[in-house]
Amino acid sequence: MKNRKNTFLLLLVLILGIVLVACSGGGDTSSEPAETGGQGGGGTSGEPDAVQELNLMERAEIPSMDSAVAEDEVTFNILNNVNEGLFRLNQENIAEPAIAEGEPEISADGLTYTFKLRDANWSDGTPVTANDFVFAWQRAVDPETGSPYGPYMMGGTIKNATQIAEGDMDKSELGIEATDDKTLVVTLERPVPYFISLMSFGTFYPQKEEFVTEKGDDYASNSDNVLYNGPFMLTGWDGTGLEWALEKNPEYWDAETVQLDAINFDVVKEPSTAVNLYTSGEKDRATLTGEFAMQYAQDPEVVRELDPSTFYLKFNQERDGEKTPLANVNIRKAIAMAFNKQDLTDVVLADGSLPANYLVPAEFAFDENKTDFREANGDMLAFNAEEAKTLWQQGLEEEGLTDLTLELLGGDTETAKSMDEYMKAQLEDNLEGLTVNLKAVPFSVRLELDEAQDYDIQSAGWGPDYQDPMTFLDLFVTDSPQNKMSYSNEEFDALIESAKGELAQDAAARWDAMAQAERILLEEDAAIAPTYQRGNMALQKPYVKGVVVHPFGGNFGYKWAYVSGKQ
Repeated sequence: MKNRKNTFLLLLVLILGIVLVACSGGGDTSSEPAETGGQGGGGTSGEPDAVQELNLMERAEIPSMDSAVAEDEVTFNILNNVNEGLFRLNQENIAEPAIAEGEPEISADGLTYTFKLRDANWSDGTPVTANDFVFAWQRAVDPETGSPYGPYMMGGTIKNATQIAEGDMDKSELGIEATDDKTLVVTLERPVPYFISLMSFGTFYPQKEEFVTEKGDDYASNSDNVLYNGPFMLTGWDGTGLEWALEKNPEYWDAETVQLDAINFDVVKEPSTAVNLYTSGEKDRATLTGEFAMQYAQDPEVVRELDPSTFYLKFNQERDGEKTPLANVNIRKAIAMAFNKQDLTDVVLADGSLPANYLVPAEFAFDENKTDFREANGDMLAFNAEEAKTLWQQGLEEEGLTDLTLELLGGDTETAKSMDEYMKAQLEDNLEGLTVNLKAVPFSVRLELDEAQDYDIQSAGWGPDYQDPMTFLDLFVTDSPQNKMSYSNEEFDALIESAKGELAQDAAARWDAMAQAERILLEEDAAIAPTYQRGNMALQKPYVKGVVVHPFGGNFGYKWAYVSGKQ
């Protein structure tokens, strides 16, 4: 009782500190942008009747515009609007033909897909060809490229991708072939139930070989060193800056559908700054969190969306070649159960986010009977301070420790800092002998530290890459590019492999294998500690119409957006 009261007082001090000291904030509803992905945007009634220009904000800089090496939410959001793959998510979030002229021809065994390409151009006026896809996919899986997504997205899916990524086979052996400029043949390792939705994801976008080769190391380093084949073109981005714009692409094959002439972006990390820019009329949308979400909850210009992105603490079990105390399962379980997720979502975020006692998000994946994966698999690692204390003491004794100091790596936005301060207070209050040192860094730096596995605990998150539980679960197989915490469980790996392999065409058995895998990852191993499923609450001008909110890939689609009724 005493601990809970102290935590609540610390929480009040924290919230008051945000209000009095910072009045800060940028549309950040998470500790960080998620590493990757319903329709929203004020409806679609009315006709374009004003200057077709939007002024928006992003929560972080663009790390790279190279689709082969992109791995973050901001980049994929921009890529989704300036480039296009074989398919694109439409206004109903169904993957529909884009650069593909129509649905592919699929072989009887489900392993060969033949796509015909439509007439489409790059922004320099040259045609998009089948070889552009061959080059881009080979480049993404080539180990010399260092793509974090290519091996992960293609391995075990596109024929020979795994062997190529491991350096055991030449990239020319990848299961993709241009039989002519307009015909692309893709060969799979196994039947993949969600393959068509994969074709809308940024890693599978084309790249023009001649242009990439000519630019060399300068490719994708600024907006002039990228070609575009989507609805918009990126302009005014110098590679590191805090502002850029999207301008309508006149070479886009479906340009007549695109109404907006320009979208101007600024990076704004402080929530109060974002709200001030919105209320002053300088910006057309501002994401709300914390006290601002509570303050504007009843505002008629508020829009709400439940995001299929989950956030969690990553526990690094090996650092600098040495095992860490987080290799102890009881220590991991103790930390995972020692913080109040309901207070985190209700008071610190206050934006409609949900406490997450799971990895695969709610209202995202459904089986053949339309049963939510969450309903089928239930909750795990729920807040339980008393059990956490017991597990903590057991873990310390097993490691021969009486106390422990751990670093918590998080983001540098005000919301991220507030969340991590809350987490520090909760963990130190509930786990005697624990000291948590906070390390706040820009998102790009966090990605670098994650890649180097140079952290103890990390605030992280994941947005889906396609609409299936597997997009979350296979992050944590042994040696996954996204694992980066030395977690390994043979039974977990086997379940994921079976769900991808022999069970791929047995929907019920596949579903059960994925459910078992999630329980091993969380309930048995506490490899990560889920924190929340993101809810988005934003102020959005009523004249903003037709913005599509996507469940994976880029968060927003502006292809169908327009301005109507602006005074």
